[in-house]
Amino acid sequence: MLLESLFNNENECINKTNDKIGHFSFKKLLNRPLNICYIGAGYVGGTSSSVMAYKCPEKEVIVTVCDVDSRKIDSWNSDNLPIYEPGLEEIVRDRRGKNLFFTNDLDKSIYSADIIFISVGTPTKKRGIGANQAAELSYIESAARKIASVSRNSKIIIEKSTVPCKTAEHIRSILEANKMKNNYLDDGKLLKEYVEKDYSNKLSMSRSSSNATLNENDSVFEDNGNSNKNNDKSIHFEILSNPEFLAEGTAVNDILNPDRILIGGLPTKKGLIAQKILCKLYSYWIPEEKIIKMGLWSAELSKLTANALLAQRISSINSLSSLCEEVGADIQEISYACGLDSRIGPKFLNASIGFGGSCFQKDVLNLIYLSNYFNLPEVADYWKQVIIMNEYRKSRFIKNIFNKLFHTINGKVISIFGFSFKKNTKDTRESPAIAVVLSLLREGAIINIYDPKVPLVQIKNDIKENSDKEEYNEFISKITVCNSCYEASYGANAIVVCTEWDEFVSLDYKRIYNQMIKPAFVFDGRLILNHKVLKNIGFHVETIGKKLS
Repeated sequence: MLLESLFNNENECINKTNDKIGHFSFKKLLNRPLNICYIGAGYVGGTSSSVMAYKCPEKEVIVTVCDVDSRKIDSWNSDNLPIYEPGLEEIVRDRRGKNLFFTNDLDKSIYSADIIFISVGTPTKKRGIGANQAAELSYIESAARKIASVSRNSKIIIEKSTVPCKTAEHIRSILEANKMKNNYLDDGKLLKEYVEKDYSNKLSMSRSSSNATLNENDSVFEDNGNSNKNNDKSIHFEILSNPEFLAEGTAVNDILNPDRILIGGLPTKKGLIAQKILCKLYSYWIPEEKIIKMGLWSAELSKLTANALLAQRISSINSLSSLCEEVGADIQEISYACGLDSRIGPKFLNASIGFGGSCFQKDVLNLIYLSNYFNLPEVADYWKQVIIMNEYRKSRFIKNIFNKLFHTINGKVISIFGFSFKKNTKDTRESPAIAVVLSLLREGAIINIYDPKVPLVQIKNDIKENSDKEEYNEFISKITVCNSCYEASYGANAIVVCTEWDEFVSLDYKRIYNQMIKPAFVFDGRLILNHKVLKNIGFHVETIGKKLS
């Protein structure tokens, strides 16, 4: 309904420039709210959709998030969200049941949508061609096939997931080959019937209930026996790339106040119209100058490039941290000095035990695969070194623990402070803590772990996924997940700081020292502690990128 009217007779108001943020009205254009569907209720889909619903007027935009995982949807509809992000819980609670809905009814969500964001996972392939480098695109293909099979009217399809360049071409091929042609709906009549109804009764808006979702009979479009009319028409899908640039721990603010919004599309009439529509959607809270329109392939590659460049900065400073340890320089002083250069800037120049998370390693590996695929081995080798350096930084840190603990860890109690890959998230994907813990376990250590957000079941899953079946039971028997740093450090030989949680800075380390086995060691893998104070208490302190006299 939205696209047919605009593609065939572009509405004048879609071309008007907004006088101010949020001035544009979809309801005035359509005589109803705009229907948005997110396929995939994971980190990107759940967070992006929630903030979009929060910033768009309730009567202008309805956002529905669908996923085949019933447990995930149940969690989004409960008081225990599946992910942790500062500020997200309050936003979901404010909008859920008003203009934000979570459901596992994919058919109804897709059928009703004007715009569909594909926000499914694209993990690194574990086997087959491109194993350990290429992105696994089976979820993207499944989403495209579902869209084609359910849709009865034209839609804008948006890549929100991080994908290799040219993925939109594959999505388009699947949609075109499988789209409905003979069951096209009579949009004119349906729109008239729809507008005559009171929209407020179309949705179950149980504002007091935390389990608000779409009702079974709440289809935005109704067939009423008109499905065989206008058979000469064909559904059109216009594909855009709208990559996310979210940092875990600050994702809500990243969406509320982004550096930029990229909207990539084809330079065709319909492609340009689709870009304008998405621009209007974001204009509810984002200034026009921050919304950048570009080519489809440029937008796809921009996301991979951004993450690769950020990972490169971390690996660069980590490589220099190793040199600092040998020559007696201080990596924090060097980072500060270089960060003052306006050409460089201070961000992502903090040395650590290595980067983690769901994006950096995956996207760099994807870039390596693409470079090799297009016969650019020198380019692939350049980016491969970013991954090699990240692994080196972790192994060097682990080896230092072994050496300082008198070349034997067997039977010693090691307290791990933090298991998530960074603070303010419970995401543990590619967390350096996993490599540290597994290496210590293989040396016979007894591990006490404390993380304020990561639950026991998640830690067990990470250990299971990264160890042999024969090792797993032994490893789990040697791991205790504790409720505080004080509990985790009781009777320990050493503390290893793996995550930069703020609470680790303000602990009573004198109390901790008194309950540890002497000599008591602290290995600060995040450069967050006051090393001078710790040494005065009596700790043997080791860190990254400097020698402590």
